[in-house]
Amino acid sequence: MSKKTAKIGLTCVVLVLAFGGLLYSTLSEGTEYYKHVDEVMANPDTWYGKALQLHGFVNGEPGRKRDSLDYEFYVQNKGKVVRAYYTGIVPDTFKDQSEVVLKGRLTSQGFMVEKDGVMAKCPSKYDPAKLPVKTAAPPGTAGTN
Repeated sequence: MSKKTAKIGLTCVVLVLAFGGLLYSTLSEGTEYYKHVDEVMANPDTWYGKALQLHGFVNGEPGRKRDSLDYEFYVQNKGKVVRAYYTGIVPDTFKDQSEVVLKGRLTSQGFMVEKDGVMAKCPSKYDPAKLPVKTAAPPGTAGTN
């Protein structure tokens, strides 16, 4: 093998290793899991401290400390429940039985929601399947006076 081939091979190995290291460090910092409450609470020890988007339904009316924006509430899905804590302004649709996605981290005290980490889904009244069915006008009646 010539010196030129060895240099090219070594350069390629160094570039691949550098790119792999950069990719690993970037992805490990930005990895965030999207999980349902029942998936996380089936084995919570594996999820402690990891960045999560937690999907579930508010269980009961969210409690708020007097004269503050500190909320404590429960989120459930398929019989599994987790206590959640949030400080900040919540969406108007955030109430009992509303579907939510929370962004934060699971701790031994509960799910700590980060700033602006509460996303409440639209209520079912906007679900097209539940809207009243509009019937079409009988043929030949449109535009007649």
